[in-house]
Amino acid sequence: MLNSLHIENYALIQKTDISFAPGFVVITGETGAGKSILLGALGMLMGGRADTAVLADKECKCVVEAVFDITGFSFDIDPSLTDELMCEDQLILRREILPTGRSRAFANDMPVPLKVLGSMASQLVDIHSQNETAQLSNPTFRLALLDSLGDAVPLARYQSAFAHYHNLKVELERLTSEETKNRREQDFMQFQLDELVNARLVVGEQETLEQELQILEHAEAIRDGYGEAASILDGDDDYAVLMRLRDAKSALSRIASYHPDTEELLKRLDSSFIELDDINSCLQHVVSNFNYDSGRQQEVEERLAELYRLEKKHGVDGEEALLTIRDDLDDRLQSIASKDERIKSLMEDVDAAFTAMQSSADALAAERRKAGKILSESILPTLHSLGMPEARFAVELLPSDIYMHEGHETAVFLFNANRGGELRDMSTVASGGEKSRLMLAVKSMVNTRRMMPTVVFDEIDTGVSGDISVAVGTMMRRMAETMQVVAITHLPQIAARGTHHLKVYKETQSDRTVSRIRELTGDERVVEVATMLSNDPPTAAAMQTAKELMV
Repeated sequence: MLNSLHIENYALIQKTDISFAPGFVVITGETGAGKSILLGALGMLMGGRADTAVLADKECKCVVEAVFDITGFSFDIDPSLTDELMCEDQLILRREILPTGRSRAFANDMPVPLKVLGSMASQLVDIHSQNETAQLSNPTFRLALLDSLGDAVPLARYQSAFAHYHNLKVELERLTSEETKNRREQDFMQFQLDELVNARLVVGEQETLEQELQILEHAEAIRDGYGEAASILDGDDDYAVLMRLRDAKSALSRIASYHPDTEELLKRLDSSFIELDDINSCLQHVVSNFNYDSGRQQEVEERLAELYRLEKKHGVDGEEALLTIRDDLDDRLQSIASKDERIKSLMEDVDAAFTAMQSSADALAAERRKAGKILSESILPTLHSLGMPEARFAVELLPSDIYMHEGHETAVFLFNANRGGELRDMSTVASGGEKSRLMLAVKSMVNTRRMMPTVVFDEIDTGVSGDISVAVGTMMRRMAETMQVVAITHLPQIAARGTHHLKVYKETQSDRTVSRIRELTGDERVVEVATMLSNDPPTAAAMQTAKELMV
């Protein structure tokens, strides 16, 4: 139950504290006095949009805080949050809007996500505005209404099956789309892979071939260079290096016995002679065995051309990069093959999920048919008491062409207010006043079954008057025997039925107009109801009528 509401710096309200009593609380006031501001403030607690436009003083924050009596109440939220946030009998919900536009939410002075604040508030208060009556024509609202009257398990099972089927179907469509795209590329990828495989790539081959080609392209110069070097070392003329070294050794040998350093020099000459003689042998070997093979040069050039072509084609350098591309192509082609198996398996899963969804949809439809019968039978006495003694009401479920998150059917509310008339879609045959009473009857039944702690009606009495207004007020008062009912009304007949009465009024200060609210008691209530019946000040007849209405 809502115990109190604190509003600060919100629209026309500077600062106000409102106490709410149990039972049937009515709120009245002139048009524009600020009754809707109260609903806006409550809407903020329920997660409504925060806007700095509501700040009366742009330099100060806006605060809306509600205190609820939650004795014996159980929330449908995360149990860990419940344990952490809850006191035994009181819950304080607060929403703040800072001048910067930032919004903050609190539960029992602990910061909470706005979603949690809204979830908790919506389980404690049900706000019904006159515009919400139009929801009776909304197919989604109708199904939700039936679901609130029945067992929640079939809906949960269906929506779980629907989500599972939908997810599998999306995955199948994704894989199928990828497969179609891959199929178009598969032949080209296979051609590229075969080309790289047939190239028999070996890391380091290109460098080796480039070195070999260097030799083959300069074969004649290499042979001539080796030959010339060999001739210099050991040629036929008298100036060959080895011959001159022999002469040098002979010259030193003749004087070796005369000079002590000569032996060392001879040893060094011997070493040089041996090294140069070996070099000469190598040069001679190369010259005698050097063969130029033009066919091999062509083979090397062709092989390098193939490697260069593949590297240019794939935009890489070296055999190692080509091998990486080859392996990647192989993996992608294998992936395509494996996707075929995955698609086949997924198609079977989709079929099974569809069958399960069908079964759960049938169970949900059966539960909704039971709920529709309950609604049809339970709502009629209330409609009769609201001035429609001949009214008839029925719920019809029509199969849908597609499976939706809400189910596989749509609900039609059939209605006729007159005896003998044909039952037709209430959206087309019910008047504004009849729709208001239909919604009031629906809210009365649903909230009684759900045991909603507090219900707020915002001018739901639009379109009704006279004796019907009295009946509406009586019904609200009867609802208030099991829950707290708050009604914002412009009808004196309804205001008179309240057990507690709050009045919203405007007051002009030096530089601005503000909204205020106060509780009316005793004769103040009589005067307010009489004023609603006539004018201000009320007539004696209006005063008398007001007293009679409040009996």
